[in-house]
Amino acid sequence: MATTKKKFASQADEALLERLRVVAREEGRHFQAILEDAMRLYLENRDSQTPRASVMANFRASVERNRQLGKLLAK
Repeated sequence: MATTKKKFASQADEALLERLRVVAREEGRHFQAILEDAMRLYLENRDSQTPRASVMANFRASVERNRQLGKLLAK
């Protein structure tokens, strides 16, 4: 499936851009491909920051089980 590319302009730290260019040269890839990978990875990591529902359920259950201990420790 072909994707549509959209040009955009932005600014970034010069050293950061140079590091990306070096990676692109070392890997024999286009700078654009490296930048897209970096953006994709950022978004995937950002999306995965939300705890899973089962983790939150266990956390809430633990807090409830230890509520009395929490009150005692707070004194």
